[in-house]
Amino acid sequence: MKYRIAISGSYGGMNLGDEAILEVILRELRALIDVDVTVFSRNPKDTEERHKVRAIPIHEMHKDEVIEELKKLDLFVLGGGGILFDGMVDMVLRDVNWAKELDIPVMVYAVSVGPLNSPESKKLVVETLNKVEKISVRENEAKKMLNDLGVTQEIEVTGDPALLMKPAAFTNEMLKKEGIDPESSVVGFSVREPGPAAPDLDVNHYHAILANAADFMVERFDAQTLFVPMERGTGENRDHQHSHAVISKMANAQRASVLKGEYNSAQVLGLMEHMAFAVGMRLHFLIFAGIQNVPFVPLPYASKVTGLLSDLDLSMPVITQLNTGKLCAFLDRSWDTRKSIAKKLEEKIPSLKEKAKRTNQILCDLLKSLTPKEHST
Repeated sequence: MKYRIAISGSYGGMNLGDEAILEVILRELRALIDVDVTVFSRNPKDTEERHKVRAIPIHEMHKDEVIEELKKLDLFVLGGGGILFDGMVDMVLRDVNWAKELDIPVMVYAVSVGPLNSPESKKLVVETLNKVEKISVRENEAKKMLNDLGVTQEIEVTGDPALLMKPAAFTNEMLKKEGIDPESSVVGFSVREPGPAAPDLDVNHYHAILANAADFMVERFDAQTLFVPMERGTGENRDHQHSHAVISKMANAQRASVLKGEYNSAQVLGLMEHMAFAVGMRLHFLIFAGIQNVPFVPLPYASKVTGLLSDLDLSMPVITQLNTGKLCAFLDRSWDTRKSIAKKLEEKIPSLKEKAKRTNQILCDLLKSLTPKEHST
């Protein structure tokens, strides 16, 4: 009999990092075990088309409907990704608690934690996670935070599933269609919106220093700058809008562009291969650069980013501590030492990939310890 599992995270939101996570979870799981998967999604149509998996509109369903879905399961999987932060924990842990009320086993899959400042959020995280069967997190800092809060369940530090992503071809013709000369030195940039996951971001501050940094890269290294939106959609708090806002502040705006086409995670990973250098905020933009051995300067805004840097033995002040002078000096040094940065990535990424594989093994071992439910056809 097949196992039935549900996976819940930040899926269907058009964030290419989260979609990369889901793609890898599904691929790794299906390679080892026979499963029927349902994804709790914000956009079931997109999830079903993108991942060839059943998806349900979790935010549109009543409790009774969710309970009926949960009753079918052999295992409920929460994760991966940075989902345990103020403003989101209530939503993602609600289903975990309903699953536990039904005695459904739960695994927390390679998540990040924080920012968590609300006493109610902290209490909910501790009470909920102390009931689950398995917990894995993406970085040591997440484990420390959970332990300090009072989570007593064993926590294993693994790695981000997206580290196991495989690139799709991004051809020179595709570059030309984007207005990029394949022979030029392309420097990729990544921005993100403020909000609960990045509460300390000052938009005016970071837009200004990124615009100056992009101008510096153009003038100092004769670079073409390409802003890569990792989160698409409508509204002012999307990467497209923030990318254009940064470019509007540049003196060399004619040497900057925003990726226009609709690309999937594997294609954006393939695009990274064409870059000489990268400067970024979003975690999965940096992970994609790392996979392709593209030297990068990170702009850390959260512990999940500093956690990656710690794993890679790279250092960088958080973005709130940077000004234009500091960042440009760092860019200048990093460009000069880009070969040694690429070598470090080449050395460090393989061990991180092995840690990322470990999460799926934990999941499969847990499933194999369970007896699949009898399901009427």
